[in-house]
Amino acid sequence: MAENLAPEKRHSFVHNGQKVFEWDQTLEEVNMYIELPKGVPTKLFHCSIQASHVEVGIRGNPPYLNHDLTHPVKTDSSFWTIEDGEMHITLQKREKGKTWSSPIQGQGILDPYAADQEQKRLMLQRFQEENPGFDFSQAQFSGTCPDPRTFMGGIRSE
Repeated sequence: MAENLAPEKRHSFVHNGQKVFEWDQTLEEVNMYIELPKGVPTKLFHCSIQASHVEVGIRGNPPYLNHDLTHPVKTDSSFWTIEDGEMHITLQKREKGKTWSSPIQGQGILDPYAADQEQKRLMLQRFQEENPGFDFSQAQFSGTCPDPRTFMGGIRSE
């Protein structure tokens, strides 16, 4: 049931006609996906994740991405991997349930409709997490969706 509330598709950030990265989010994470250039050994790629900043590149070259994050992350549980020619960066949200409009500050921000859809999906994920015996995958909101972090007393801690 919870998998039905997973992100349906990735959002793309395109600059000058070129896809820079794709991303999605859950209640707890923001995931970034970067297609890597072919022919470069994977051990040459690097990624540095700081509380409010991310840097990605090839060692010995200027960084491909070197930007502040939209919101702070937990560095001890954020990480990156490379698989099938793609770098996957998992950023652990410091504020569980916060809806991010983009991973990178001021870049690739979701339009208002897409942002509202993300907030609704995260709210349903929250309901599913708090009520595991119920299926919220077909639930709908009429009107504006409340903030998943603060609705009805906020997200419960373990």
